Amino acid sequence: MKAVIQLGMRIRYLRSLRKWSQEDLALEANINRNYICDLENGRRNPSLEVLERISDAFGITLSELFRGIETIEGL
Repeated sequence: MKAVIQLGMRIRYLRSLRKWSQEDLALEANINRNYICDLENGRRNPSLEVLERISDAFGITLSELFRGIETIEGL
């Protein structure tokens, strides 16, 4: 499975743990809700800045955001 899809699944999982809607995460991270939707569905390849905003919104480190994302095709 591609890393971008795994990342989207991880973001959705972390959001669901907090019982946040996509709108809640978008407000906390100062990101458009449609962008969050695209991320969760593997349609976006986020920048480091966006990933930092998301991890800050969740109150976790970048390494925690990527926890469990291990299979990267082509490497």
